[in-house]
Amino acid sequence: MTPFGERLRALREERGLQLKDMAVALGVSSTYLSALEHGHRSRPNWSFVQRVIHYFNIIWDEADELQRLADLSDPRITLRTSGLSSKATELANRLSRDIGSLSEEDLARLLDVLNAARDRNRT
Repeated sequence: MTPFGERLRALREERGLQLKDMAVALGVSSTYLSALEHGHRSRPNWSFVQRVIHYFNIIWDEADELQRLADLSDPRITLRTSGLSSKATELANRLSRDIGSLSEEDLARLLDVLNAARDRNRT
């Protein structure tokens, strides 16, 4: 599942909507919407995210968050470490190999480390 797919499903379920009804309203097939929710499709494009925002009448910060989640929801990524340090290449390879065996707690800790590093580099 992707961050966008997880949020999309939560929005649908919070409102008691059937997948097929939502798919019709968004102009996509139920199969596509299900695959998107389960992380079996590439990240949604801007136009689709805008349709979701309008469908759910989402505004401001929640709309920005939904777009951010969409941007982080490509289930098939490629990491290029050419020109980076050997540690960067090792990290990319280890993450690729081991991500499936990490617990939710492990993933949360790694994300915390990455977020802290990003925040330090912004200042």
